[in-house]
Order: sequence, then C-alpha cells, then structure tokens
Amino acid sequence: MTKNVPSVSVTYAQNGNSTKSNELGMRPMQERAYEKRGEQFLLIKSPPASGKSRALMFVALDKLHNQGLRKAIITVPEKSIGSSFADEPLSKFGFWTDWHVEPKWNLCNAPGADGGKADSVGVFLKGENQVLVCPHATFRNAVVKFGVEAFDDCLIAVDEFHHVSANPENKLGAQLAELIARDKVHVVAMTGSYFRGDAEPVLLPHDEAKFDTVTYTYYEQLNGYKHLKKLDIGYFFYSGAYADDILEVLDPNEKTIIHIPSVNSRESTKDKHREVEHIIDELGDWQGTDPKTGFQLVKTSDGRVLRIADLVDDEAAKRDKVSAALKNPAEKNNRDHVDIIIALGMAKEGFDWVWCEHALTVGYRASLTEIVQIIGRATRDAPGKTRARFTNLIAEPDASEELVTEAVNDTLKAIAASLLMEQVLAPRFNFTPKRPDSGPVEGFDYGEGGYDPDKCNIGFSDVSGQFQIEIKGLTEPKSKEAERICQEDLNEVIAAFVQDKPTVERGMFDEELVPEELTQVRMGKIIKDKYPELDDEDQKAVRQHAIAALNLTQKAKEAALQIDEEEKTANTALIDGVRKFAMDVRDLDIDLIDRINPFSEAYAILAKTMSEESLKQVAAIISAKKVQLTPEEARDLAKRALKFKQERGRLPDITSADAWERRMAEGVAYLARMKAEAADG
Repeated sequence: MTKNVPSVSVTYAQNGNSTKSNELGMRPMQERAYEKRGEQFLLIKSPPASGKSRALMFVALDKLHNQGLRKAIITVPEKSIGSSFADEPLSKFGFWTDWHVEPKWNLCNAPGADGGKADSVGVFLKGENQVLVCPHATFRNAVVKFGVEAFDDCLIAVDEFHHVSANPENKLGAQLAELIARDKVHVVAMTGSYFRGDAEPVLLPHDEAKFDTVTYTYYEQLNGYKHLKKLDIGYFFYSGAYADDILEVLDPNEKTIIHIPSVNSRESTKDKHREVEHIIDELGDWQGTDPKTGFQLVKTSDGRVLRIADLVDDEAAKRDKVSAALKNPAEKNNRDHVDIIIALGMAKEGFDWVWCEHALTVGYRASLTEIVQIIGRATRDAPGKTRARFTNLIAEPDASEELVTEAVNDTLKAIAASLLMEQVLAPRFNFTPKRPDSGPVEGFDYGEGGYDPDKCNIGFSDVSGQFQIEIKGLTEPKSKEAERICQEDLNEVIAAFVQDKPTVERGMFDEELVPEELTQVRMGKIIKDKYPELDDEDQKAVRQHAIAALNLTQKAKEAALQIDEEEKTANTALIDGVRKFAMDVRDLDIDLIDRINPFSEAYAILAKTMSEESLKQVAAIISAKKVQLTPEEARDLAKRALKFKQERGRLPDITSADAWERRMAEGVAYLARMKAEAADG
C-alpha cells in the first residue's frame, strides 16, 4: 500500500465573497476589471472559474458604446471555448445592456478551414455588426491577409493569453506586438495562468509596461466560495504499470477527471486504449454503453453503476457523441450525469464541469501552465463539494532503467510544480522594512496582542487575503518596474528559481549546502538574467522579496503541519503557520530568511512519498554529478566577500564556524588560484 501525502493542503474561509454580485451584476473580479475599463491595454490575471468571460463582456460593451470603438473581436485558443462568449442577458442582473453575438459571427461554430474563415473576418470588419468570436488561428490568418491597419479602432480580446509568447516563432505574439506598436487598437488579455510554464515571456518588457494589470488571486477566489473549503495537492509514486496502482489514489466515490499520460512519456504503455480498458477493469464490471450519451457503464463491487466518459477513443463519431453529452446544457446542474472522465489531450482549459472533485494526472506534465489549468478543473464551487484535490501520479525511478536520469528529472520537476502551486495558492505577501517609525496598516489584523512597535509585525486581511509583513534589513524597490515586479511578478521569479535544475538538486540532496548559495547567489543570478535593466539595488530588492515569499510559505507549511498534529484539528492553513513561525524566531530579519533552505520541506515530503530505496538512488545519481565552483559563482562570492569586508573590516575566514563565511572565503581563494594559474601560463 502506498501512502498519499498531500504536499500542500490549504483551507479556506468560505465567506461567499467571490460569488456575490453588485448592483450591476458583477462579481468582485469583474468589478475590479470594469473599474479599469478606460485603459487601452488591460491584462486580467485571474483563476479558472472566476468569471473572466463575463468581465470581458462588461468591458467590451463599455468600449463599444462609450469609448468610440467600432468592433470587438474575441479570439480563443480552442473552438470549444467560444461558447463562453455566447449571449448573456446582463440587464436581467442590473447592467445597462445585454451581450449579443450574431450566430454567424461566432466563427468557432462555423464549418470550414481557418483560412476560409479569415475571409469572414474581412466581411465582418466592413459590416454593421460589432462583435466577433473566433479561434486564435482564424485571427492570425486574418491579420496576415488584411494587415494590422484593418483592425484600427477595434478591441482585440485574447482569451487564454498564455498561448501567446514573445518568441519570434509565435505568430500571434509577433502580430500583437505590431498591433500594440501601431497604437490604434485596444487590447484586453486574459489568463488563468500566472506564468509561462515554459519560461518564455508572453510579452517583451517594453510592451508589457503598457498594460494595466487586474490581478485576482487564487486565494481571493477560493476564500470567497460558498461550498469548497479545502484543496489538497500531492504527488504520488508508483512502480510497475500505473493502472495497477491507480485505485490507491482514485476514489470511485469522487467525481474525477483522469488525464492519462501522453504516448511519448515514460509512464505511457504506448497503448492508450488498453490503458483506458485497464482502468475500467480495475473499477468494476463493464455493463455496456449508454446509447444516449455514449458513456461506459461500470458496476463497482458495492453495486453502484459508474458513468464513465471516455474522451481517449480515436473513433471521431463516438468521441464527439461523448463530448456533446458532457456539454449538454440541460445536464449542467445534474451531479449524477457523469462520474469519471478519462482524457488525454482534452478537458483542460475552458472545460467546465463544476462537480469535479479530483483531477488525477498520470505522468509528469512539462508545462506548469498546463498543471494550473488541470487543477482549475477541480477548483470550481458547487453545492455539497467541500474538498477538491489534484494528484500527480509519477513512476518511481528504477535503477535498472536506462532512463533513470530522466525519471529523476521528472521527480524534481513535479516537486518544482508543487512548490510553485503553493505560492500561487497562498495569500499575497506585502513586505516592508521594519523601521523605528513603522506602524500598523489599516484593515490588517495583527493577532492577539495587536501591533507591537518593538518587534516585526505580521498583519493579515481576511477581506483582501493579503499579508502585511515587516522584515528587518529588507531592501525596498526604488524604480517603478522593480516595484511592479515585487507586487505582481514574484511568482514569475519563483517559477524560474524552482525550475532551475541545479538549484533544486542541491537544495534537496546536498548535505553540505550553505542555503545562502541558493538564496543569494543562484537567485541573484536568475534575477540578473531575468531583469538586466534593473540596477544592483533593485535586483537585490526583488531577490529578497522573492526569497521571503518562498521561504515564508515553506516555513508556514511546516508550522501548519505541526499545529495540525498537535491540535488534531482541521489544518488552519498558512495564516497561522506564518504567524507561528514569526513568533518562534525573535525577529524576522532578512539574513535569517536567507539562511533557510527553500527545499527542505519538499525533501521531507518526498521522503514520505517515495520508497527509501528509490530515494537513496536519486540522491546517489545527483551527488555523482556534483560540480565544484564555477568561475562565475566564485566571482559572485568574491563580490559578496568584499561587501562583508566593508561591513566587518576584514575578509571572510576560510576556517570560520559560519558556513556562509567559509563559502565566501572559498570563492576568494578560487579566484586567487585562477589568477595564479593564469599568471603561470
């Protein structure tokens, strides 16, 4: 029996805020977007199910009626998502007009190839109607055909914006840059993923600077639900064929989407149909197919009949029938319509099944964006649904395999994804330096004793789901851009850090690690590469803010688990954990935060989920690759040694009891050796 240990477990307040509407019929996220309706370039970052489609309708209608734009073109990555922009009687809920799309101008429903549909865009641009919905491909072809000038005075709305990228190979990204440069369009970009999973920027910095951002966090969204209270995210290792182990993590009583591995992955048996049959066999006895929906009927050992939708079937007619049955609007509120959906490439973004309680993904997924989208399938609010979970089922590295290093890499990537999801799900951190004149911020609760002017305080706002945290010695961002990164983009920085393989390997498996090598040197380098336009002081500010966010989340998780074990109550989540950690140390000081290994908690969880044998093996493979200092790292350490000398009046000592001081001294010694060798020629 394998253990299922969630690596993250977050509990929310269920205050109902995110589903309440104002007098115009807008939920909080939509209201926030509507307040910025006058902006020419607007980027909406908010989780799946927070109401982005409707937010766009409100903004687009205002631009068409009150801001003088002549057309609104909404472009979506998949035809199926086009239905999110169907007619809505908004005036019924208090808005001043309704949303209407002429059926012939929803090109997601039109037959024919995307090339032919591009001509339709040309006809639309010259005609009377104001709103068009089309796939990304149709829009790309239309821009090629008619040029960017044809879209002057239009609103271009790009849904699932993470499909765009600044890579010159990405046509939509290049076209968008041209449209922005011409400066005759308005753009609303929407995404439920806060980062590019493949580490490519969506926009180049000078374009991104033109956008005003509306951010609505996962924390606000989930905290404001009525029903869903708890979200667990975990990875789980198995050996042998995954279908044999699947019932260890698949509970037939939970509404589940199973994403089976892609045929090219290590976890795949290369026969996807056999895998589906095997999963069905494990669940019970096949009773045939429902003639109306095409769902597979399977009787479990306790006599229940499960309704299973197989979206892996290659026969288009069969698959389309199942797909249509899943989308049947008449069944939207029927919890018993389907029990389990098995998919390969489908049922990710834009797929709306509110009853889903468990997203079970087999095999490692390369893109963090994809993982966020899959988790989003389970995080919708629905009556009677109090808990949701995401499980990543991963093959344990096997020493006899030639692919053992690939397996180790997959394991490290799954851990990175888990660390990043913790940041995405955590409340937002606002850090400020502790100063003699620091005082409480209005709207924040500072715990039992209230605000204490003599120590570093931690305030929390239930309403906004934000922390206000004072840290001694914290560097503040000076430039507008650095300030923006500290407020909006820390998850981007953390994503780059936790996906940096040497960093994760050392953080998890190097027993001699000095944490500052990761928190200062590695993170410092990542920030230098990512934001070369910032000066040294701003780079330092961004580095400190990112490490503080990552390490406080890790320490909070550790403290929350202790609270949980001590009190045997429901996990009181990260808020109590952050407070507990802050109380356990005398003062929150940036040097103290830099001395925490960001990966030690992840290692503790890995040690619980992976067999001891495999864990030893992974450690051996990684330590065999251990590299000595590189010249670049030595130079960085030497720079820090000079700073140390300015502060302390002496250079670091190679025999010091302090590991970080020794490491800086090693950097100086390494450079001296290099110089001497170069002089000897």
